[in-house]
Amino acid sequence: MAGTDRSKANATAGLPPAPAIILVRPQLGANIGASARAMLNFGITELRLVAPRDGWPNEHALKAASGAVELIEKAQLFDTVADAIADLDYVLATTARPRDMTKQVFTPEEGAGRLKRAMQAGGRPGVMFGAERAGLHNDDVALADAVITAALNPGFSSLNLGQAVLLLAYEWSQLTDKTPAEEMPMNGTRPATKKELQGFFEHLEVELDDTGFLLPLDKRPAMVRNLRNMFQRAALTEQEIRTLRGIVSALTKHAQRRAIEKMKGEK
Repeated sequence: MAGTDRSKANATAGLPPAPAIILVRPQLGANIGASARAMLNFGITELRLVAPRDGWPNEHALKAASGAVELIEKAQLFDTVADAIADLDYVLATTARPRDMTKQVFTPEEGAGRLKRAMQAGGRPGVMFGAERAGLHNDDVALADAVITAALNPGFSSLNLGQAVLLLAYEWSQLTDKTPAEEMPMNGTRPATKKELQGFFEHLEVELDDTGFLLPLDKRPAMVRNLRNMFQRAALTEQEIRTLRGIVSALTKHAQRRAIEKMKGEK
């Protein structure tokens, strides 16, 4: 419904915490502005942008925001998806097409519920939306915990970026406080951030490259995505990340000691 109230006063005041919205490589400033407008309609205020095609700031985004100027002015800019989600601990990726990955797939309604539960558990969740033409890359989706897909007309499943954000934002707004709090004792730890998870991935992949596990090279990207998806599904804590990195380091040192001992024995 088109509204006629242009009042901008206190539009973000008193709003409860909400997920971050991450627009990945958006193409048109007008679509960024439309997304900001949709967010503010339903009480979501944190906008993050990854490498917008036409640069930033963008005057077309301001015009299309139609009153949601504060979100545009406070939008955070990042060079990579990994940087944009580094401080988050639960991330969903939106996609209109099937992916060759083992990941949970939620409806927008269920996805909003998962975001709410993550936030009620003390986490920092977010949702990624891809570029208008091709959506998210597979490597972007591999960094997410799960996927949101809407049940659209299979013969015409193309959503404008602003419409996609509006769909998720609406489902978020319908939850109010009805979703029960997550029952997951942390026992002195917390959910791992994406930066911590990325650090573990890089640590593991360096060692696997050294052993030749990720050969042949043409299959490496798919193998890396599969490994990352496997650990994403585990919903690891910060303590578990430290434990896994300790395991990788211990195994690496053990292998190095055995190699040295073998060389000494052959002399």
